Amino acid sequence: MGINGGSNHNSPLVGANINSLSHPPPPALYKSTHNPLDRGAMGKRRDMAAGEHTLLSTEIVNRGVEASGPDAGSPTFSVRVRRRLPDFLQSVNLKYVKLGYHYLISHAVYLVTVPVLVVVFSAEVGSLTREALWRKVWEETSYDLATVLAFFGVLAFTVAVYFMSKPRPIYLVDFACYRPSDDLKVSNEEFVELARKSGKFDEESLAFQSRILKNSGIGDESYVPRSIFSPGNCATMKEGRAEASLAMFGALDELFEKCRVRPKDVGVLVVNCSLFNPTPSLSAMIVNHYKMRGNILSYNLGGMGCSAGVVALDLARDMLQANPSSNAVVVSTEAVSFTWYAGQNRSMLIPNCFFRMGCSAVLLSNRRRDFRRAKYRLEHIVRTHKGADERSFRSVYQEEDRQRIKGLSISRDLMEVGGHALKANITTLGPLVLPFSEQLLFFATLLYRHLFPKPTTTTTTSSSKPYIPDYKLAFEHFCIHAASKAVLDALQTNLELEDRHMEASRAALHRFGNTSSSSIWYELAYLEAKGRVRRGDRVWQIAFGSGFKCNSAVWKAMRRVRRPSTHNPWLDSADRYPVGL
Repeated sequence: MGINGGSNHNSPLVGANINSLSHPPPPALYKSTHNPLDRGAMGKRRDMAAGEHTLLSTEIVNRGVEASGPDAGSPTFSVRVRRRLPDFLQSVNLKYVKLGYHYLISHAVYLVTVPVLVVVFSAEVGSLTREALWRKVWEETSYDLATVLAFFGVLAFTVAVYFMSKPRPIYLVDFACYRPSDDLKVSNEEFVELARKSGKFDEESLAFQSRILKNSGIGDESYVPRSIFSPGNCATMKEGRAEASLAMFGALDELFEKCRVRPKDVGVLVVNCSLFNPTPSLSAMIVNHYKMRGNILSYNLGGMGCSAGVVALDLARDMLQANPSSNAVVVSTEAVSFTWYAGQNRSMLIPNCFFRMGCSAVLLSNRRRDFRRAKYRLEHIVRTHKGADERSFRSVYQEEDRQRIKGLSISRDLMEVGGHALKANITTLGPLVLPFSEQLLFFATLLYRHLFPKPTTTTTTSSSKPYIPDYKLAFEHFCIHAASKAVLDALQTNLELEDRHMEASRAALHRFGNTSSSSIWYELAYLEAKGRVRRGDRVWQIAFGSGFKCNSAVWKAMRRVRRPSTHNPWLDSADRYPVGL
């Protein structure tokens, strides 16, 4: 019987030959030694191997009967070894917890000072009777004009400093998501057929992409530019500008119409697109197209991956804090023609199967008069960057293959490094958003484990696991970047979320595919199309991408968001979901 090693690149995997799994370790591993340092080193290696083993899962797949070769006529099997997200229950880095509490305290010192002042004042006043208090204030104390003026002067100065130093609230007035025309819609079957007709792929590469699409979670109504299926080079400046213009101007036209805002009224413009960065920039293209004012603060972010949408929000927030009574537009998109790879390298073929056309445009404001018409208020942004780690840095890497064809390479370590970045991000976010009861239990168990560490073992019992807070108590809605079905499944398991929490992400992936940095806005549009957002609801947007970065944005609904009758990409499809996602 021939048993071949294989791999499934629907998610980063590690190939293995099943015969090697039954081979005993080399005799050198059993050789006894009297050197205690060697024993310690061997023990450390065994612990590392055990830790690595917990991140892997295996699956044996029947690949049918071998048609040719020395094993012709014999059934063949493949062993798939998958890397899983690290179990968040196993380890929590204390420094990220401390960072989260640092954010909390540095922005809310009054949480400590005000209760102390209230206690001291109450103790002083509580010891006096009403008559004694009246006599102490009015009869035994003499006031002069200078004292009164000085008191009110200090009071006015203190109040003024407080309000001037307090960060201005940032409101999300509205947002728009671009929906391409139906002539750009493509089914999975049509996708493979058009790729075959382009003449850029051999049958083995086409079969691989077809298998990926079947398990991708993407439906038959996503959108791609037709230029990627042309026989020639699709990643030209002309095609890139045409695709970017179509998406960006489509989203912005809808945004300006919904918000009744003139392009000349925009004070800050931030555009992010990872792989397509022409000169003049995309932000300059928008300024030119809409004839925006000459003193606009425009920024163009490139190469920052699928999490760049939250990075752009953070930059826009900082600009609004520095420029009172202003508004900002944030545009997030990706050029699919520049993510397209026409070679044979499987790790670089994966992005072909997932990335689809999409664009979002968001209007932010710090003007108090926009309070009543705004949909959401920005509560928190937490950014995590793991680029100092070499594996994280190279997990999503643009490069050329052996034939000098440029593409986006996906590392086998992607799931693991992404899990570590996500763990660091949500640990930092926890103190800012979790109820006090959850924080208390989490911090107490974490402190106990830090002060009284237990010896490392290959198995972890439920009693030795730290208490992981329930993030479902902190948010009503979750908008998790729709990278792939495998990623969403892993996140749902690790965060212990219910199907309803993942519905928006799975629906966005199925209907529009992976639209990169704009995907979290298609998910929020889905929640609005379903009429689920009510006043006071908290929305968690979390995105992750190359670098490796994981970024979170937390919004609070200012009012009930009614189901839209126009200007929503889900108008004719929201009622079809969820359907077996």
